[in-house]
Amino acid sequence: MTGKGRELADMMERRKVDILCVQETRWKGSKARSIGAGFKLFYYGVDSKRNGEGVVLKEEFVRNVLEVKRVSDRVMSLKLEFEGVMLNVVSGYAPQVSCELEEKERFWSELDEVMESIPTGERVVIGADFNGHVGEGNTGDEEVMGKFGVK
Repeated sequence: MTGKGRELADMMERRKVDILCVQETRWKGSKARSIGAGFKLFYYGVDSKRNGEGVVLKEEFVRNVLEVKRVSDRVMSLKLEFEGVMLNVVSGYAPQVSCELEEKERFWSELDEVMESIPTGERVVIGADFNGHVGEGNTGDEEVMGKFGVK
């Protein structure tokens, strides 16, 4: 694979990252494919122009994958087992502020369903773009945002 998939694989290899959640992939389909440098991408997307979710794993961990849940082009999860320990990797991409309320509610509902489906005692890692805002000031957003942030 060339392009952005190969870029991801190269970066993961260089930085010694074994598992990576990716958002806004804009890859259409529901697949798992090798992206080079010993990494495999599990992804889901319905539109090549927007959204899309993925989880990239080191190829040696693919045998540890027990379940892949492709909920939507904004939420997906992988369940892996490492020496008897269950690890759930959840990838999410929240709608931006300008999106319709219905789309935002659907995302949070889907994420909640995934989280509720994970049995007590299993480990969970969430890698997501929650489209939060960081910075000083909250004029007009006082009810939902604190006034402290990073300059």
